[in-house]
Amino acid sequence: MRVFSSTMALTALLAAAPAIGQSAAPAGIWANPAKSVHVRFRPCGPGICGTVIWASPKAKADAQSKGTDPLVGEQLFRDFEPESPGLWSGEVFVPDIGKTFSGTLRLIDARTMVGEGCLFAGLGCRSQTWKRIK
Repeated sequence: MRVFSSTMALTALLAAAPAIGQSAAPAGIWANPAKSVHVRFRPCGPGICGTVIWASPKAKADAQSKGTDPLVGEQLFRDFEPESPGLWSGEVFVPDIGKTFSGTLRLIDARTMVGEGCLFAGLGCRSQTWKRIK
């Protein structure tokens, strides 16, 4: 009886694993690698979006020089929808160059996320590792 219960529990856990991974979203507040911008991720439409809630004076000045003023309140991550467990895709707005690119967010663990944006069809890509702060 004990083996049967353990097998059933393991089967239930494995069956639930994809649903857990797919529902995992980068909700909360995240900081960029330089810790110069904090972004709050929340549900929006069928996916998630990330909006700047705090920025350093230098980040604000860099964004303002390219026409983004104010930086706080700007949505940097737009319409991100799940692609596979732990992977989301959408658009990334880069305020210090004033352009929007296609991008992905990959959750590495509960406190680490890698964001990647590409200029065109997977070319000219850059990535950043973000850390959850709340």
